[in-house]
Amino acid sequence: MIPVAEEIVLDEAPAHSAAFRRRRFSNWFPLGITYATFYMGRYNLNVASSEMMHRFGFSKAEFGTIATAGFWTYALAVMFNGPLTDRFGGRRAILVAAAGTAFMNLVIGLLFLSGWQTKVMVGMSLLYAVNQYFQSFGALSIVKVNSHWFHVRERGTFAAVFGVLIRLGLILAFSGVPFILTVLPLRWAFWLPGAFVAVMFAANFLWMRDRPQDAGFEPMDTGEGDVDDGKPAKLGFVLRKVFASRATWLIALCSMMIGMVRRSTVDSWYPKFFTETYMQGGGKLADFLPYQAAAWGIAGLGIAGGFAAGITSDRVYGGRRAPVITFGFIGMAVTLCLLGLSGAVGLGPWMPAVCLAILSFFVNGAHGMVGGAASMDFGGRKAAATAAGMFDGMQYLASSFVGLGMGWVLDHWGWAAWPWVPIPFACAGALLISRLWHVTPGANKHA
Repeated sequence: MIPVAEEIVLDEAPAHSAAFRRRRFSNWFPLGITYATFYMGRYNLNVASSEMMHRFGFSKAEFGTIATAGFWTYALAVMFNGPLTDRFGGRRAILVAAAGTAFMNLVIGLLFLSGWQTKVMVGMSLLYAVNQYFQSFGALSIVKVNSHWFHVRERGTFAAVFGVLIRLGLILAFSGVPFILTVLPLRWAFWLPGAFVAVMFAANFLWMRDRPQDAGFEPMDTGEGDVDDGKPAKLGFVLRKVFASRATWLIALCSMMIGMVRRSTVDSWYPKFFTETYMQGGGKLADFLPYQAAAWGIAGLGIAGGFAAGITSDRVYGGRRAPVITFGFIGMAVTLCLLGLSGAVGLGPWMPAVCLAILSFFVNGAHGMVGGAASMDFGGRKAAATAAGMFDGMQYLASSFVGLGMGWVLDHWGWAAWPWVPIPFACAGALLISRLWHVTPGANKHA
């Protein structure tokens, strides 16, 4: 049994000066835009799936192998790189991530030049895996930096704001990359995202700083009950703070359940779903209105879900994240049932587009609370990146199974089975996270 943490009263979020708010915006905004470009340089693979599978004769399971190589690499790297980010700081981490991501997208694009295509399966698997290694520093940097800049009573709302930038990245990938493929060769679907990331490397180098005191302000009281002494976190302290807490392990398992739902639906396979189910006569995804509506709906309602969960967790539940995550899982299960039924009765492409958008509302709300708020809450300033690595790593571990496993399911049972596979994981997530219903940020020492 996981004991219920005692209810504690948190200090209200402090009132910041206008100068501090302006500097904080100029700190997190380029960081967030960088992560959005990472998404474009990550999910371009999914958007290009149909063209790659047609050109090289891949089955869905074979294409899933490429994604799985990346997911496994990310899952392992994000866990190992968390303590490194806590030790050396978020600014260094995001610069390494941006430089590596830009370079790897350039190299992946070169793979599609004439004469290299015979080894594209091995090459894509290896290169995409390395790309994912560098990208694993991105989320770690975000939570590490912002754990110094945001009070615990602000973090839920900030996670929602940051979710806007993440969804912007998904728009760039799932709506923007199809337009690139319409007018340019396949390699440009990787080169242009890499170029955007390179631009953001420069922006972070110029403007982003790890802590308020690095930008000329006093250290901020984040409401965690500790003192920011400015010293790098010791490995032993970081590991004990994160891995010795039963609450953090429970959140990590819930993150894994989110990954099983998210990566099998709104973040991966749905472009292929529309192509094979409703576009048998050919055409481009960029021109298919239900697909574009799904892509923008996933982004728009994902943003709305992030705000709904973040503001509710801060203002209604006093900083507790578990209640809104529980509701998110329940919403996922119900919406997946509706998606499956819409296909069973043949309602056409618009109903799946609506269901996918609604699903994103619940997925992004829950994901933002785990990755954007709970990692800072339960890791604190000293161990935020390690907590984020644990939570994110478990989600990508789930994703590694989804990439290959969902490809195998689709090869054998087709798209009729697609919505039903993630439902048990949504139900399991609701049961797990409800165990932490009363746990409050800052009380994880009781868990």
